[in-house]
Amino acid sequence: IHILKGSPNVIPRAHRQNTRRDRTGLYPLRGPFKNLTLLPFSLPLLGGGGSGSGEKVSFSKMAAAWPSGPSAPEAVTARLVGVLWFVSVTTGPWGAVATSAGGEESLKCEDLKVGQYICKDPKINDATQEPVNCTNYTAHVSCFPAPNITCKDSSGNETHFTGNEVGFFKPISCRNVNGYSYKVAVALSLFLGWLGADRFYLGYPALGLLKFCTVGFCGIGSLIDFILISMQIVGPSDGSSYIIDYYGTRLTRLSITNETFRKTQLYP
Repeated sequence: IHILKGSPNVIPRAHRQNTRRDRTGLYPLRGPFKNLTLLPFSLPLLGGGGSGSGEKVSFSKMAAAWPSGPSAPEAVTARLVGVLWFVSVTTGPWGAVATSAGGEESLKCEDLKVGQYICKDPKINDATQEPVNCTNYTAHVSCFPAPNITCKDSSGNETHFTGNEVGFFKPISCRNVNGYSYKVAVALSLFLGWLGADRFYLGYPALGLLKFCTVGFCGIGSLIDFILISMQIVGPSDGSSYIIDYYGTRLTRLSITNETFRKTQLYP
């Protein structure tokens, strides 16, 4: 706060005639002094020009140097609030609505919901009973968006589909096979298991020789192996899967890891 030292008549004569008291009792100044407001009373202040004598010095009625607009902290706060409001509007849900209203971006066909597209059955290889394009346990099938749906296809082109065009290729899981037939393994275990033929066929020569010498562990080992092979618990020694009809009775193993979603159990 700046204090103008002197008598109340500190206003220059050129601007004195332009000074009038408003309804608040203050003297708003004009011209070069428009940013100052002169209070209509005198304040006896202790001063003395730094001499320390403590004598009373007559000042003008304290002209406070209040700017006509907001002060510096208030201006910074106002600007900060404006920036935060702009960011919240442009990045929040209202911003998304405004963006979509201004120029709606087309949806990718891969992001369509269930019921908005249909996928064809994969083409099955007769020898392996797996999709013909199976690579690294993954195959792809062609999917067709429903009629009157507009989305971006696998090439990135925005297309209005009629139901006959391929929109994208959906990945599906497949298995790695190496020529071991499930039917053959079960038949060998049932009829020649006591000779170890099933173990020889699956690539376990040591166990096969042991079963041959002990007549299938007196029949007990043959029965156990028949159950394990029938339930697809024992498979080929190289880690591959049995050749089973693609739409046949396959065993799907489920495992739980730290990324497995666990549904909350609700008890009555």
